[in-house]
Amino acid sequence: MLIGLLGFGGSATVGLFIGIPEPYVHDEFSYLLAADTFAHGRLTNPTHPMWAHFESLHIIHTPTYMSKYPPAQGLVLAVGQVISGKAIVGVWMSVGLMCAAICWMLYAWVPASWALLGGFLAVIHPNLGITGYWAQSYFGGAVAATGGALVAGGLRRIMRRPRIRHALLIAIGLAVLANSRPYEGLLFSLPAGAVLLRWMISRNGPTLGASTRLIVLPIFVVLAITGMGMGLYNSHVTGSIFRMPYMVYEETYSRAPIFLWQKPRPAPIYRHEIIRQFDEEMFDSGYAKRRSISGFLSGKKETFRGLLDFYMGNLFALPLVVMLPIMIPWVLRNRWALFPLVTCSIVVVGFLIETFDGMHYVAPITGLIFVSILQAMRLWRWRDRVTGQFVILLIISVSIYSLVRFSYHTMKKDHSADWRQQRARIVQNLEQTPGRHLVIVSYGPKHDVHAEWVYNKSDIDAARVVWGRDMSKTENDELLAYFRDRQVWQLNVDWGDPSPKLQPYPRKVQ
Repeated sequence: MLIGLLGFGGSATVGLFIGIPEPYVHDEFSYLLAADTFAHGRLTNPTHPMWAHFESLHIIHTPTYMSKYPPAQGLVLAVGQVISGKAIVGVWMSVGLMCAAICWMLYAWVPASWALLGGFLAVIHPNLGITGYWAQSYFGGAVAATGGALVAGGLRRIMRRPRIRHALLIAIGLAVLANSRPYEGLLFSLPAGAVLLRWMISRNGPTLGASTRLIVLPIFVVLAITGMGMGLYNSHVTGSIFRMPYMVYEETYSRAPIFLWQKPRPAPIYRHEIIRQFDEEMFDSGYAKRRSISGFLSGKKETFRGLLDFYMGNLFALPLVVMLPIMIPWVLRNRWALFPLVTCSIVVVGFLIETFDGMHYVAPITGLIFVSILQAMRLWRWRDRVTGQFVILLIISVSIYSLVRFSYHTMKKDHSADWRQQRARIVQNLEQTPGRHLVIVSYGPKHDVHAEWVYNKSDIDAARVVWGRDMSKTENDELLAYFRDRQVWQLNVDWGDPSPKLQPYPRKVQ
């Protein structure tokens, strides 16, 4: 509870200190759409009659209007929106739960004092802790990390003393993974399932009756309910219990397949040039350039380096690197030391063959990374108590210094020219202006495809401000006729324009 409160309170303090973040990357807008949908008690939204003007990235409009992503992150954001009116509060809560879950997991892997240290290190970690993008953006990462920690912590406990509550926590962790990072969560779960099954059928395992009653049945019930819930969600969003929103979006808008070894899809029919440009850029940089051996090695080398830097930055890797000659033989002799290595290796290999990558993709392994870091610290302290103690204090000190330094520089930095701040100011000004508004956006030839302005609330017709794309005169006239009760604005956006300004829309419906 202490670590969880530190994670939540620290995230909230940093967020309030540096400012509530505005969504920046396409994924964040998509998650916020899901959050707004769930916060209003809906699983999805009907397709809008003028949906062609509202098409955007990582969002589907047919057969319904919804985010393409699994629902877990959207649900977390929705909790924050319902409680406080701010979705970021849900993010801070998820970070607190992640830190608490990692600490709880570590109590089953290392002595209590080390588990508490590990939980505190998760709180102050420079990349995934309270100052990282898992805590100060809408991307997610903490949710899947929580799921992985529940599975790993429940596994150790249930093999020591089978209890229904441990089986339920494992099942809840699996359910969280299935609805946050389903592919990486599956890879993470396979070694845990193999270890649990092997133990259950061994001579040291429980009887068949005890296994069924205490382990198999509780896990089956939770996963059956989860499966039915996922099927219900898919059927509402896509019309089929087996068809995920992600699949609909990729087939509609994307040529690049999910994995590098798959063949590309045929080019979709695009109604908007900016969406075509985005897909072309992602196809070339994420897929086409990595199909060759040299391109794959070059691209994935940077990905792997980024992964190491994300988890091991700011001296976190120091104990592992220094103690590696001692840890390797120890890991090979100890099955529970080998388990994190095998699990993390499987997830990372699976991650490297994906077309696109992000550090939150591998979030399920976060708890096991801390197990390895703490075991290295313990070995160092065992070999040289004074030096080991100094290194622990050094890592904590450097992490806290990085936390303070990041917060200070972020607060002092001027973000007013940033496009997301400009968009937020326009929304704020229009919401303070009487009436309701429609903003028709057109992009210049040099516009950055990653700076997307056209995103809307879940209930488009009820929103004070609606964002639409500029299309042909006939199509625009149809849009104006539909929103005839709104003040209509024109916004031209291009690269290098320091402050795009709203202008009254020049054309009127005849």
